[in-house]
Amino acid sequence: MGQLIPNEPLIYERANGVVFARYQNKPEIPRWIIGGDPEEVSKAQGNLFSYSEWSEMMELAETYPTIKKQLQSLLTIYYTIKDSK
Repeated sequence: MGQLIPNEPLIYERANGVVFARYQNKPEIPRWIIGGDPEEVSKAQGNLFSYSEWSEMMELAETYPTIKKQLQSLLTIYYTIKDSK
């Protein structure tokens, strides 16, 4: 986020479990996320899934071979792309 503008009033908004802040008199500066429900914040930030969903997938992979196989394939693709940069 950087530095706040001194003496500039803020407006706080809550939408879908996410708390945003924006300047009252600076519409050219877009609002930014300051907190909220971790699951909803993750979605608002554009993440594919949250950390808790990732953890749950890891746990399910121990029981379900299909999930484990798909995650291993994803890991192979990740390392292939990462190493080609």
